Amino acid sequence: MTDYEALIEPVKSKRTFEEVSEKLKELIFSGTLKPGQQLPSEPALAQLFHVGRQSVREALRVLELSGFITVRPGVKGGAVIQSTMLSKLANLFSETIRLHKVSPEDCMTARRAIETSLLDLVFENATNEDIEALRSNIMAARKKLHAARSAYEENIEFHRLLAKASKNHTFTIVMESILSVFCELKSRQATVQLKEAREITDLHERITDALVAKQRSTAAELLREDLLTAEEILGTSKLQTQRVGTVRRQKAVSGSQAKRTSK
Repeated sequence: MTDYEALIEPVKSKRTFEEVSEKLKELIFSGTLKPGQQLPSEPALAQLFHVGRQSVREALRVLELSGFITVRPGVKGGAVIQSTMLSKLANLFSETIRLHKVSPEDCMTARRAIETSLLDLVFENATNEDIEALRSNIMAARKKLHAARSAYEENIEFHRLLAKASKNHTFTIVMESILSVFCELKSRQATVQLKEAREITDLHERITDALVAKQRSTAAELLREDLLTAEEILGTSKLQTQRVGTVRRQKAVSGSQAKRTSK
């Protein structure tokens, strides 16, 4: 049982809600307050901090928006220590990309550079549990594809698991943010055909096999092929642009030839 009276001191500031939120953050950072732990009620926190309930309510709202806690509704609800920071950061990153009108091509270039560079860390740090997670992801994708359903979420999740296997939290955070952009791009403009999804899932299985076999160059080449496939699906690759341009030129030539023939 946490002794909140020993942990919390009254605040003495005009912006009391900021001091309340900062104190609770300190307790979370230090590990004193742990994930899944429920905070005292608003009246109890107000009494512990010697502040009004409105200040506590504002402090909890700040912590919720920042991703430190979730507030569950209902009689048995309340504020619970639960980090949603990663998803909030990913959403913020995605909105920043849209605000600054960053092109999908730029995003793909960054993703390619980051994801191929983290592969070395995956080979060094991936555990048996990481490999099993990748295998389970591939099985889940195949199950959906067998039922003629989209496996896009599983295909994206594979790359999250790959970043996690690097055991580098910075890579994990950056990849989560970048993948959120591609999820949004896909939802707005691209439809992944079942044939393409099967090709991607096959590549993921071959990448995992290369990891197990410690074949770095093979895994790197397969990953590049996987990312190129993603680029072509989203229409962000130079190769895809060239193909589209070629098709358009061919249609234009065919059209002008048809007109001359009809004359």
